[in-house]
Amino acid sequence: MARVALVSGGVSGIGAATTKLLQASGCTVIANYYGNDTQATAFHNETGIPIRTWNVADFEATQSGVAAVAREFGPIDILVNNAGITRDCTLHKMSYEQWRSVVDVDLGGCFNMCRAVIEDMRARRFGRIVNISSVNGLSGQFGQTNYAAAKAGVIGFTKALALEGAARGITVNAIAPGYTDTGMVSAVPPKILEGILATVPIGRLATPQEIARGVLFLVDDNAGFITGATLSINGGKYMV
Repeated sequence: MARVALVSGGVSGIGAATTKLLQASGCTVIANYYGNDTQATAFHNETGIPIRTWNVADFEATQSGVAAVAREFGPIDILVNNAGITRDCTLHKMSYEQWRSVVDVDLGGCFNMCRAVIEDMRARRFGRIVNISSVNGLSGQFGQTNYAAAKAGVIGFTKALALEGAARGITVNAIAPGYTDTGMVSAVPPKILEGILATVPIGRLATPQEIARGVLFLVDDNAGFITGATLSINGGKYMV
């Protein structure tokens, strides 16, 4: 029977590449999104992948949304927490809303989605969770105290939940992508992006598909001995 996979932020960028790759691997995949109906509809029309909308920063909406997905498609075996936003600003100019919105989506959304699936995964003694962090959660980045804090928090969250799920057959891992050719990165001013690329030994942006292949590796049934890990896919920009 096909594994059921749910990908948040799953209709664009890394999320879209991940849903497509999971579908190609034989999974039943559902893509969550929030805010861009036109883009989501185009993605669904292109791929046939079911789309469902809710804000992962909203706890109640997430619990209801995930429960509805499970009722329609079956228990969720694979969860990929990809939804994320940026509100870049140096801290001395950052508003509370810029801080709160990034933390609520990028870190709070990870909690909300995991909370919605973890009890069932524990009962069935199987689960694969992959949380998308960032190279900037490891290295820090000027103008991103909110984003770097949230993405570093995702890594700590991943390690703790991995410990809790290990005895129940649930693996929890993180991926820390480097700068990737997505809409989020395309919004970076060209001069700044040029400076960033100069620090990447491979000398280019990642493709979304390169990050998605890391997800596919970690959610495989045969990856049961990998948990609590952070897989860096960053072209050598930051090595730990």
